[in-house]
Amino acid sequence: MTESLRLMAVHAHPDDESSKGAATSARYAAEGHRVQVVTCTGGERGDVLNPKLAHDPEILRDMPGYRRREMAAAAAALGIEQVWLGFVDSGLPEGDPLPPLPEGCFALVPLDVAVGALVRQVRTFRPHVMTCYDENGGYPHPDHVMSHRIAVAAYEAAADPTAYPDAGEPWAVQKLYYDVSFSVDRIEALDKAMTDRGLVSPFEGWISRRGDRPRRRATARVECAAYFPQRDDALRAHATQIDPDGFFFQMPRDIEAEVWPFEEFELARSRVEVGETMEDDLFTGVVPEGLAAGDGAADGVRSRPRGDGRLGL
Repeated sequence: MTESLRLMAVHAHPDDESSKGAATSARYAAEGHRVQVVTCTGGERGDVLNPKLAHDPEILRDMPGYRRREMAAAAAALGIEQVWLGFVDSGLPEGDPLPPLPEGCFALVPLDVAVGALVRQVRTFRPHVMTCYDENGGYPHPDHVMSHRIAVAAYEAAADPTAYPDAGEPWAVQKLYYDVSFSVDRIEALDKAMTDRGLVSPFEGWISRRGDRPRRRATARVECAAYFPQRDDALRAHATQIDPDGFFFQMPRDIEAEVWPFEEFELARSRVEVGETMEDDLFTGVVPEGLAAGDGAADGVRSRPRGDGRLGL
């Protein structure tokens, strides 16, 4: 087995880790690497999206506890570690005009407080690579945007010995990726594969509603089709959030594995040299023992953005 490395994935709510980058996480964990999901909120304000559970009294009585149990089952399905950052779900505001966010929610927490909590976790786990959402949050949920902001800031601050000195010894994460695996390109490719085979595509409605999302430029594709079953098991573990009869599970897995057998990521920052070709491994180029002063870690050298350098701070 190759030397064990560490990957940290920062997510907003329980279930996000199972719909974005989940098969990659399962692959790395199966290969002997340590994978940790940091869940920023408890998902307390999530709606029950599974119609079979919509009126379940146990769920309605204790949504926070139920979602924690779902998260534990999903983590077990993926073979990963998981920690809670401890903030409260902001909910998804709806209406015109939008209502104010609830007092004390994650999106309204002072940035330095939220970043400090994540810096402590980074310095404890000491990941070689981090993943998070892009500056739009993947989609504009306030908790997703906040998760992006604190992940990028923590990537920088965790390596700085003058930042959050009480949060542990400095640690320089070597690469930061945006998880762009749930993309319009992917859904369009799967939709076309279904229609080309004379099958009814479950994605037509999704494309008509969300096909105008910004398209990201992936710089890494991780082959992970062998771990789609673990991904699906993790999704089903979030029974309040995932309809097992919904559109996602109507895609034949053999066709998905043929057409789109990977998950995609966009390199946002790196402290190690990177090439211009498409990567097939998020750990490419990392130094297993970590970076020393003088390598862009703790000596004040800034990390190098990739491509157009959209950092979203």
